[in-house]
Amino acid sequence: MAVDVGGTSMKGGLVSSGGEILVAERRPTPRDGGVEGVLGAISGFIGDLAEISGYRQVGVGLAVPGLVAPDRAVYSAAFGWRDVPVAAFTSVPLPVALGHDVRSAGEAELAYGAARDRRDALFVPIGTGMAAALALSSRESPPSREGLYGGAGGWAGQIGHIPVYPDGLPCRCGQRGCLSVYASAVAIARRCGAASAADVVTRVRAGEPEASRVWGAAMDALALALATATLLLDPEVIVIGGGLSLAGQTLLDPLRERLTARLAFRPAPELATSRLGVQAGLLGAGLLGWRAASAANPDGR
Repeated sequence: MAVDVGGTSMKGGLVSSGGEILVAERRPTPRDGGVEGVLGAISGFIGDLAEISGYRQVGVGLAVPGLVAPDRAVYSAAFGWRDVPVAAFTSVPLPVALGHDVRSAGEAELAYGAARDRRDALFVPIGTGMAAALALSSRESPPSREGLYGGAGGWAGQIGHIPVYPDGLPCRCGQRGCLSVYASAVAIARRCGAASAADVVTRVRAGEPEASRVWGAAMDALALALATATLLLDPEVIVIGGGLSLAGQTLLDPLRERLTARLAFRPAPELATSRLGVQAGLLGAGLLGWRAASAANPDGR
């Protein structure tokens, strides 16, 4: 059983050991009721998945935002929780694994998607917010698929808060000029006065000047951040995920041009869009669930 918890919706379902989504369902994330309301909705979702007949459910994988430790969800600004133990998410009597939403989606891209069989990869989903998942082959050879780099305290991957313009626009985090203020899907739509980033993409393709200006500014900011990441980490491939990845070549072409220009003395890494799309988080949660099941039953029974 797998649940990918997002700020506006939760994707849940049953995922086979080979990465096949057998059952999939989407539910809204409660906007009221506080922490208890969100936890109750997650618990109810898992309980309903456990009741689905025709399958043998062996574990639970939960991908959640914020700072995450193996035994608890440490902090989430989106939900307001602090130090929520794994047991608070479900009473289903099965092994449970908790993971960071972006790193879990990154693991799915490594296992099944655009970064499959790559040794060093950076996964950057761009939606309401921005974060990154990093696979480093230097940690293990061959590279492990069981947990991407999280940093000393679990804060690795906060690419959305790289200050691309130190004296730029204010960010809700308290800094100024953060990447997410310019290049997140929400920011792009807001700066263009559009209902969504998809609307902006449509207007860019039609040649509308204001939409093209906002889109170009977003690509400039994103290229700056990815150039920094490339020079520091040297990824083999950078995979763009999230809703913005649906822009396809409208995103990749200008981003590749700008990133190449920022890396004058070395080649740019390969750029690709996610092959898993919106299912990356659900498949990543499935990997967590299977990991929990394997740890609880190492002999495979």
